[in-house]
Amino acid sequence: MRLSLVVATARNHVIGFEGGIPWRLPDDQRFFRRLTTGHAVVMGRKTFESIGRALPNRMNLVLSRGVLPDREDVHVFSNLAEAEDWARQHEITELFVIGGEAVYRDALDRADRIYRTCVEAEPEGDVFFPEIDERAWQCIERVPHAIDDRHAHAFCIETWERRR
Repeated sequence: MRLSLVVATARNHVIGFEGGIPWRLPDDQRFFRRLTTGHAVVMGRKTFESIGRALPNRMNLVLSRGVLPDREDVHVFSNLAEAEDWARQHEITELFVIGGEAVYRDALDRADRIYRTCVEAEPEGDVFFPEIDERAWQCIERVPHAIDDRHAHAFCIETWERRR
């Protein structure tokens, strides 16, 4: 099973502010939806609560140390290792980590791939993505996107693979 991180980061590593994302990039949202639909996504409780619902057409795995109400569209685990074990038992081919900060930090050392949207902005933030160590990772694809009438910021969608 491949463990992949999907993240959008600003130049200053910000990924969130006050429970939300500090930008709106419709083409990045479309990329995220296309990439993760039909797959399993794993996220922390705060990320799940900020989304406000289970993501449709995906297996939603939520990490929480506390108790979450039972729901048929969400599987709850106390840590990432348990979620990964469940995914392997259910023959998931790629498990997508979609946030937040603590889950990304936990997954980064075990991940095989990172899909990173680099947003050309430096917004205020209170949630951050860790620095990618380029000795351990290699960018294999970079697709730029310019500012336009639907996107207030330029951005690039990058694919990173762990160096072997």
